[in-house]
Amino acid sequence: MILTDSLLDFFLETRKHSEDICQPLEIEDYVVQPVIDVSPPKWHLGHTTWFFEEFILKPHAKDYTLFDEDFSFVFNSYYETVGKRVVRSDRGNLSRPSVKKVYEYRKYVTDGIKRFLAINQNQEINAILEIGIHHEKQHQELLLTDIKYILGNNPLLPAYSKTFEDYPIESHQQDWIAIEEGIYEIGHNSNDFCFDNELGRHKVHLHSYEISNKLVTNKEFIEFIEAGGYHRFDIWHAEGWDWVSQNNVTSPFYWHNIDGEWYNYTAKGLQKVEEQAPLTHISYFEAFAYAQWKGFRLPTEFEWEAAQAFFPWGKRWEWTESAYLPYPNYQKADGALGEYNGKFMVNQKVLRGSSVATPSMHTRHTYRNFFHPQLRWQFTGLRLAK
Repeated sequence: MILTDSLLDFFLETRKHSEDICQPLEIEDYVVQPVIDVSPPKWHLGHTTWFFEEFILKPHAKDYTLFDEDFSFVFNSYYETVGKRVVRSDRGNLSRPSVKKVYEYRKYVTDGIKRFLAINQNQEINAILEIGIHHEKQHQELLLTDIKYILGNNPLLPAYSKTFEDYPIESHQQDWIAIEEGIYEIGHNSNDFCFDNELGRHKVHLHSYEISNKLVTNKEFIEFIEAGGYHRFDIWHAEGWDWVSQNNVTSPFYWHNIDGEWYNYTAKGLQKVEEQAPLTHISYFEAFAYAQWKGFRLPTEFEWEAAQAFFPWGKRWEWTESAYLPYPNYQKADGALGEYNGKFMVNQKVLRGSSVATPSMHTRHTYRNFFHPQLRWQFTGLRLAK
């Protein structure tokens, strides 16, 4: 647990960073919702604010007055315990409240938290505040990826930022790291912050295996495309092949073949694909098919965690072969916060590591991200194992 003064600084720094992410946007960008998985930037700014109001100020701050009684309905995401909410697919219809009003809401709640912490300090409050901070950091990553989706599906393909680097190159040579058969401990094991799905530290038996010290690159995946990888049913899961066929998928997300050359949309706009950069914006289905085509496989999340100290990670969320399931003795928290992770433990795959969009002080080797296997708007890539 971070000390209160440091926690307040962490809170204020986090609140500012969300607004910094939105600084390059035009006012029209704040409300766009192209697909159900992408939320408008304005909604992210309001939802992360609602979290602090709903779980700290409303129940714990004496004589606290809600900024707007309708905002719980507007900015609740999936917390059934808290009450009714706007259907996720309708977030883009929220022309009101205005962007100006949402920023006023943010200031109102941030100032309220500052006043509240000045006279209220205890372990329970600090724990909720810390969860809220990391919840907002999760949404900062979503802000970046949702903004990329919004702009990357604009016919003009406008740039978001001249400084944000989507495609950093891994300069080291590819090699295989050998891990011996044995018993390995998995899960969070310190007093630092973690989410509940990382708890339940336990032992697993792993057979000997090898794992690549480098992510698969764009150049390597172009070879898969040119070899007809998207047209070979034998290397895909049946569900993956249906997905490819029904959606006419022929390349990673944001890729465009223009006059025989590959381009992709980046934060800096449309650019030629950087062949040496790590592949990204692929589904689990594509990661699996590529590994099959190469004669290798994806690592399990346990293999990834046991080996992660031997290779650099953090540029891409890495698909694993593990289903998103609870660890032994997993316990959901009581009340609304118990809805944070546990109820999503079905039909999803675990991703490990972090990405170029993950904010600072929000990465650790036990972090378990999770998505449905067809999704690819996040910075998702793959590392091979054998």
